[in-house]
Amino acid sequence: MMLKPSIDTLLDKVPSKYSLVVLQAKRAHELEAGAKPTQEFTSVKSTLRALEEIESGNVIIHPDPEDKRAAVRAKIEEERLLKEEEERKIKERIAKEKEDGEKI
Repeated sequence: MMLKPSIDTLLDKVPSKYSLVVLQAKRAHELEAGAKPTQEFTSVKSTLRALEEIESGNVIIHPDPEDKRAAVRAKIEEERLLKEEEERKIKERIAKEKEDGEKI
């Protein structure tokens, strides 16, 4: 039985078997956590879906991992700040409604 995608086509996309396994595992975890898929899949399992994405070139190893980590941290910080701002606006609205209710 031949597995699709084949290891040969996958190794054309990544530098080593080790890198392939790490990339596949990370992408499979992302897919299981609810990450948006980059294509339609023929496979059901997330590990095979990750391999399909690697084969098609939609998922690659980032050329500079430190830059990627910094970008992920910046995105998380931005989301945190947006959430804090939203909570602040809600609290202000609640305080204003309480104040308006006491005037009546």
